[in-house]
Amino acid sequence: MLLGKRVCVIGAGPSGMSVLYHFNKLRKQGKDIPEVVCFEKQSNWGGLWKYSEETGTDRYGEPVHGSMYRGLWSNGPKEGIEYPDFSFDEHFGKPIPSFPPREAIYDYLEGRWTKNKLRHWIRFNHVVRQVTFNDTTNDFSVVIKTLPENKVLPVERFDFVVVANGHFSVPNMPFFPGVDQFLGRVIHSHDFRNASHFKGKRVLVVGAGLSAEDIALQCLKYGAKYIICTWRSKPMGYNWPSQITEKPLLTKIEGNTVLFRDGTSVEVDDIIFCTGYLHSYPFLEKRLQLKNTNGPCPEGLYKGILWTRGGNNKVLYVGAFHQFYTFTIFDAQACWAVKRIMGDIQLPDLQAMEITSIPGFSEYKT
Repeated sequence: MLLGKRVCVIGAGPSGMSVLYHFNKLRKQGKDIPEVVCFEKQSNWGGLWKYSEETGTDRYGEPVHGSMYRGLWSNGPKEGIEYPDFSFDEHFGKPIPSFPPREAIYDYLEGRWTKNKLRHWIRFNHVVRQVTFNDTTNDFSVVIKTLPENKVLPVERFDFVVVANGHFSVPNMPFFPGVDQFLGRVIHSHDFRNASHFKGKRVLVVGAGLSAEDIALQCLKYGAKYIICTWRSKPMGYNWPSQITEKPLLTKIEGNTVLFRDGTSVEVDDIIFCTGYLHSYPFLEKRLQLKNTNGPCPEGLYKGILWTRGGNNKVLYVGAFHQFYTFTIFDAQACWAVKRIMGDIQLPDLQAMEITSIPGFSEYKT
């Protein structure tokens, strides 16, 4: 064990699992590595890719993490997210289409993790409640709760903290006058599981991003009467089926009537907010928290990974940026983070790190 050092990894989704993968890779090479403990509040690995019908809060009273819905398919080709050491063809034993369904992607992820025997590092059903940096001892105090026993465990000390809990779990819910008096169902896409509820309904989809596009089409496939997509900046502009139309942003709601910026109005039965998510790290003390919108270059993260505003360069975020080629970028970030923890990467001074805004992964080697 590396000089008795301990590493806390928060989250066993694709980001956290890549951290475990790269530590495991070093271990198999005979390297001396720290003690690594991964805390996962769900009952299994997978993060957002662990599908569950639960919405709202789970059986332990915790906010449901997953935002996955039953009918989701990859909106990017699998070739852009394929791990360099573990191809889709290798896992499935044959070529598969470029745009697989969620079940196939989860199966692929689980295949890599199982092949490398990564489960033993994870404490499932353990939620991290508080992380505090100790200036005097240059380490972290971490408070964990075991959910089945509803018990807060004794404080554990760690030398590094890797934040890998993702940022697609806390809904961004804008307010519009009258929405609190709306007579139908109002949900965020975070709680969308399948579109069977919307059969025969008049649906308003708030948003013009990827989720809005897909959920509107899901509702149509399941028999919604019509769908209105309302946009803030610009319409999606697709050649929609006749049952789907686009309007500028709504201004207010009166009963079941929705009024839009262009002066038109329409009656709807249900509203689905596809308005994105918030970065949320309530378990970290404030000086360790990334405060960022969902952009490509998070402020305060050197190389998009190392937190420079507190924690003496020992807090690392993996997967905290806007999503591009997700699994492979997570893996590159995880490799960099592990090399930093192992002492293989020398950091420049703080000023140089602060002005570095674009993540770079030149140190990544497969």
